[in-house]
Amino acid sequence: MEYEPTIGLEVHAQLLTHSKIFCSCSTRFGAKPNSQVCPICLGMPGVLPVLNEKVLEYAVRAAAAANCKVSNRSRFARKNYFYPDLPKGYQISQYEEPLSTKGWLEIESNGSKKRIGITRIHIEEDAGKLIHENSKNLSYVDLNRAGVPLIEIVSEPEISTLDEAVSYMKKLRSILMYLGVCDGNMEEGSLRCDANISVRPKGDDELGTKSEIKNINSFKFIYKALEYEIKRHIMLLENGEKVIQETRLFDSNRNVTFSMRSKEEAQDYRYFPDPDLLPVLVEDEWIEMIEKSLPELPDERRDRFVKGYEIPAYDAGVLTASKEIADYFEDSLKYFNKPKVVSNWIMNEVLREIKSDEEITSFKVSPQNLSELLNLVEDGTISGKIAKDVFSEMVLSGKRANEIVSEKGIKQISDHSEIEEIVREVIERNPNEASRYMAGEQKLLGFFIGQVMKASKGKANPKLVNETLKKKLLER
Repeated sequence: MEYEPTIGLEVHAQLLTHSKIFCSCSTRFGAKPNSQVCPICLGMPGVLPVLNEKVLEYAVRAAAAANCKVSNRSRFARKNYFYPDLPKGYQISQYEEPLSTKGWLEIESNGSKKRIGITRIHIEEDAGKLIHENSKNLSYVDLNRAGVPLIEIVSEPEISTLDEAVSYMKKLRSILMYLGVCDGNMEEGSLRCDANISVRPKGDDELGTKSEIKNINSFKFIYKALEYEIKRHIMLLENGEKVIQETRLFDSNRNVTFSMRSKEEAQDYRYFPDPDLLPVLVEDEWIEMIEKSLPELPDERRDRFVKGYEIPAYDAGVLTASKEIADYFEDSLKYFNKPKVVSNWIMNEVLREIKSDEEITSFKVSPQNLSELLNLVEDGTISGKIAKDVFSEMVLSGKRANEIVSEKGIKQISDHSEIEEIVREVIERNPNEASRYMAGEQKLLGFFIGQVMKASKGKANPKLVNETLKKKLLER
């Protein structure tokens, strides 16, 4: 029997505020455990939370960019459950009255576009963190992350393939980073997702029993976790067994999921309005002001690159997936205005040298220095081959292209008389090959070009070499 999966993603994005959602404690990552806490973070009796206005602004920006309807009234609720990293015994979230609903994102997968619905985007606080390192029998609690502001973005169960799931996450991450509301750092947990997955016989209307995979923090792991879980569901059904609704975790070392707990329903959390927090009221004028202030988003920028710079849609998609890369591209064009040449160098050389898109901001080869290198190729000072060697040296040393070319004495030879002399010597050393070339073995031209480049230590202008060789071989 042929089966089809149904996937929904619940994405948690940490907002880029300096302080937490309900207190003034820092949100900085990597601090000493329990050094960024206060009575509110620690859940002390009698404390009162106060909403950080910047959290609300960032959440509305995200909702507007995801085409959601922002509610004029939303309400915080207490999500009750017991876990050691949750000192209050409940998480402040939103349930019946979320900040926004009914949005969508358009993704592209395998050459086709698809619109994925977004059920809701709401605000909540993060929990703390359990640390299991350096002890086999003990777990330690770090509450630095408790109270860090999050938005949860819940998709409709409209994702049908593994590639669509990854495309959706990449698109969402890109938008959030363009907005400046989340740094998108999946390794540090700033962006992570829970995936709900079920399978059903192809053509059936009724959805299968779902399982949830918690806290997936990379695109690769999203793909691998869902791939394993789909196979597990199908195997159970093929064997006549039932899929149990449960929450599972992904083991990235073995690429398998394993059971964490039985899946809770909403009633298990006993949601009720938080009595310590007033309803959140926002006016239409404020929402419209935020909508008008949104920056150019990835799709808009991609379309502008295609039309304005006349580069292929594929190039534009790669360049605009990251705001930092797109900025690097446009900054380079200020000094070397040949978009396709710059695009090729960024995609083939620059992106090979950086581990993440964010590294481009501290990359040793600045847009101005890259453009200086390309100008040296354009004016014939160095060849394209030498330029790649110079670029590698620039990456290692941070030096400018002109400086490296001068130090190493690797300027391209473009003097006609000098190239003619090298060509003459090469032909004289290879009379048999020259006779064969004249007899019709045209492929030997490549041999002579190689000999000239070797004799000139790669400095000879390839175009002049080609022209001069053809001329001198005919004169022989």
